[in-house]
Amino acid sequence: MNDILFLVVALISGCALGLIFFGGLWFTVKKSVNSKIPSLWFLLSTMVRIGIVLVGFYFISMGNWQRLFICVFGFIAARYVVLHLTKSYEAKQGIINKEVGHET
Repeated sequence: MNDILFLVVALISGCALGLIFFGGLWFTVKKSVNSKIPSLWFLLSTMVRIGIVLVGFYFISMGNWQRLFICVFGFIAARYVVLHLTKSYEAKQGIINKEVGHET
């Protein structure tokens, strides 16, 4: 019973780490577009996001590969959640432009 609880916590934690990582990536891209030094945004954001995720994976797994696997599964699932949320946000804002075909 205790193992199942730890696996559920690992799944939820993985989702939270994924939301932080991919939400932070989306935020970085939005901010760097209008920034004078976009490379600084990307560099610092990448280091912070990767650091948070690696520390989170380390403490969540506690040396148990099943917890790490479930946590990574939640992390990847959060990618699709953030992708869906940002697309719907941008569609509401009218930001998404239709792609131009390159046919000749």
